[in-house]
Parts: sequence; C-alpha cells; structure tokens
Amino acid sequence: MKKVLIVYYSLANGNTYQIARRLQQVVGGDLVRIETVHPYTGSYDDIVAQGQREVDEGYCPEITLSSLSLTDYDVIALGTPTWWYTMAPAMRSFLVQHDFQGKTVIPFSTNGGWSGHVNQDMAKLAKGAASRCPLAVTFDVAGTGTIEQSTPALTEWLRQVRNLVTDSAL
Repeated sequence: MKKVLIVYYSLANGNTYQIARRLQQVVGGDLVRIETVHPYTGSYDDIVAQGQREVDEGYCPEITLSSLSLTDYDVIALGTPTWWYTMAPAMRSFLVQHDFQGKTVIPFSTNGGWSGHVNQDMAKLAKGAASRCPLAVTFDVAGTGTIEQSTPALTEWLRQVRNLVTDSAL
C-alpha cells in the first residue's frame, strides 16, 4: 500500500474539504489543510475581488505548510476550489514550494459551474510528478453544498484512486 497525503485548500472548509474527507475515508492517509498566514477578510465581494487580483497576478500568498515534507509520501492528492478557472492562490503557493519529483499527484477541484483548467494547472506545477485520476466536482451555485455531479461518477473516482493506492483492482 502506498503512503498517501491529501492536501487541500478551502476558504470556508466546505466543498473541497468534503471531497478530501471522503477520499481519506476510502484510502486512508494524512489529511492536511493549507491555510494562508494572513486570512482573507472582509465581505464576500471584497474576498472575491482580492482573489481575482491574486489569480491574475499569479500571486503566491504565504502559507502555513511551507515546511511540510513530502519525502515519506508516494501519492499526494491535491484539492482546491476553482478560482477564475484555475487553482486558489494558496494551492499555487504549496505547489511552487515543494518538490514533487517521482511522486504521483491526484488533482481534484470543486467548482460552481465550470472547472476551467485547474486540474491541468496543478499537474503542471507539480513538476516531476505523474498526474493520475483528475476530478472536477460541480456543486450547486445556490450555496447549499449539494453535489450536482452524479454520485456514481464520484464513487468511480474514489474506486480508481483506491486501486492506484493499493495497486489492486476491486
């Protein structure tokens, strides 16, 4: 069995956390949340405007996991909400600060309507890693946290990741 690390960023510990937690329940491993040193504050509109500026600039905020070692892990699942068709800036920070050489990464993202190119962007920044089993999960835009994507699709993804981690077919 491969050693698994599940790293996710979630502004409100919501939808992305739900997927990360479900993955941990299926494959085990360590679950770690990325947090920014300086949390986002203000109204929703303030945070949206700041997030868009940061994405447009390729900004990498200071995060609390900068010293996390990936050495002991074989598979690293990377979860982020979609911010303007790509990853949240905190996930960008994590990816550029760590060495993924020889690792397998599993990018997954949550979105309210269209995932853009977020999973491809994460795979590209995880230099030296093999990207497997990408997943984009669409939640309702009304904010109730209901997964709009079919449950069988999510169940199939969890099965594929489990097989990858255990090197077996179920």
